[in-house]
Amino acid sequence: MALLPYYRAGMIEAGCDEAGRGCLAGPVFAAAVILPPDWDHALLNDSKKLLSKHREEVRGAILSSAIEWAVASCSAAEIDQYNILQASILAMHRAIDQLTVRPEGLLIDGNRFNPYLGIPHICLIKGDARYRSIAAASILAKTTRDAYMKEIAQEYPEYGWDVNKGYPTLAHRKALELLGPSVHHRTSFRVKSLV
Repeated sequence: MALLPYYRAGMIEAGCDEAGRGCLAGPVFAAAVILPPDWDHALLNDSKKLLSKHREEVRGAILSSAIEWAVASCSAAEIDQYNILQASILAMHRAIDQLTVRPEGLLIDGNRFNPYLGIPHICLIKGDARYRSIAAASILAKTTRDAYMKEIAQEYPEYGWDVNKGYPTLAHRKALELLGPSVHHRTSFRVKSLV
């Protein structure tokens, strides 16, 4: 099914999405993207449905074509302080804060959001598979987070973040059990026992 170009015609809409909610380590990243209403890309889709090389290709096209875009994050410590849902929403707010073009509406992936400074919003379940601007935001959030996790993996190679990106793979959980948490781990997240 083709992605929709907008929710309401004639409005400046920013699509918002996050990456890294289900991870055991690292920040949660969020992006806000305003696309031209007629812009599309053959590979544009929910970032989870794309190969890494395709995400990078579409990322480049988004960065060169978007009217405005921004990416922001909330640290592991902030996630522990606020909880992952509130930290995800805060990261979205921080991304919206950076936009130099003020949106007239916000399209939010998912079913929860805290109102942002008088800009109307709508929550859209699986919005990243339905609307171009949300799919674009999902790609920018995911590619930025993946690059960050590869960077900090150089300091902590034993957790395999260059491969698992902080998600609770068996290898990551084994390393956690053996070594304990790093400074980048979310201490409020429970890890399922391996036994």
